[in-house]
Amino acid sequence: MSADLFLSAADATPMYRQIVDQITARVMAGDWPPGSALPSIRELAAHNGVSVITVKRAYLELEHAGVIVTRHGKGSFVAESTDPTRARLQAELLRQVDALLLTAERLGWTDDELQACIAARRQEGRNP
Repeated sequence: MSADLFLSAADATPMYRQIVDQITARVMAGDWPPGSALPSIRELAAHNGVSVITVKRAYLELEHAGVIVTRHGKGSFVAESTDPTRARLQAELLRQVDALLLTAERLGWTDDELQACIAARRQEGRNP
């Protein structure tokens, strides 16, 4: 399981929330299957240039949401029962769409440019 996350200091979204959103998205997409070990808090913090406190806050939120479980002395793992409801998936998608629209706006992209980018990414097979 890769500790690589795309975190942006320029994004208005707090770093811990970016971590929560990206890990949740990977779990929901099946990239990180149930039972998989997550990088340690220190490892994820060091690898992504954020504080241990930031990662700890993200992991606590993920645990409260039922996305991960933490076993004392063993680490954090993707929860075995990550069967999110349709409403939860839709809420996650809407958060990601909002972030996408904000970024596109900051770049000065038109709706047509954004749609072309999405279509190109789908064609590349990155987001089927």
